[in-house]
Amino acid sequence: MSEETQRAGHDTPSIDDAQFRLVDDLRLHQPERMTHPPRILILYGSLRKVSYSRLLAEEAGRILKRYGCEVRVFDPSGLPLADAVEPAHPKVQELRELSLWSEGQVWSSPERHGAMTGLMKTQIDWLPLSMGAVRPTQGRTLALMQVSGGSQSFNSLNQMRVLGRWMRMFTIPNQSSVPKAFTEFDADGRMKPSAYYERVVDVMEELVKFTLLLRERSDYLVERYSERVETAAELSKRVNQTSI
Repeated sequence: MSEETQRAGHDTPSIDDAQFRLVDDLRLHQPERMTHPPRILILYGSLRKVSYSRLLAEEAGRILKRYGCEVRVFDPSGLPLADAVEPAHPKVQELRELSLWSEGQVWSSPERHGAMTGLMKTQIDWLPLSMGAVRPTQGRTLALMQVSGGSQSFNSLNQMRVLGRWMRMFTIPNQSSVPKAFTEFDADGRMKPSAYYERVVDVMEELVKFTLLLRERSDYLVERYSERVETAAELSKRVNQTSI
């Protein structure tokens, strides 16, 4: 430890030295390599028979599979409103298990009345920040897409970006906004070649790269001093409690 670091220690007396750790270069730069395909969960925000957010999500899934990913798409049909039922509901459990399984996610929502849809928000609301010691979204990568019936907009994207940060996810910089979505898909539900399609490819490429880069070190990146302090305090209280 350098003299400057030692002096800094004297200047921060409120820090718990037992729980303060310098950055571990080995864990950060040389984590154990993972060799399985990246696991990506896709959520979409519409139940319409012809749902352009679903069609866009499916198109993204095809691209991700070409990049070698294992892809699962959650069907939100039958998912109750948040808190309307107990978390033991089968659709809630399915969604949470898929989120735990994932290493990255794609959220695809329409824009309705200037915002993401209620269905999109309901899916996110059913994902808690923590389930005991497990966090079903923390440290996962996230790509965002939206479709609009009119001119290009970014309202849903901006809202989902805020939510991604709140859910402690690594939201990638690139994103996709498809205006007049009804003109961008053919009769078979496939996205037509266009600059918008190319942007979707760009976003998925970026998601795969970020996922491969972060998944091996995400646990370390989101490890927190405050949580180590809290855990140590709880352990001390349990060990030192008076027997009844």
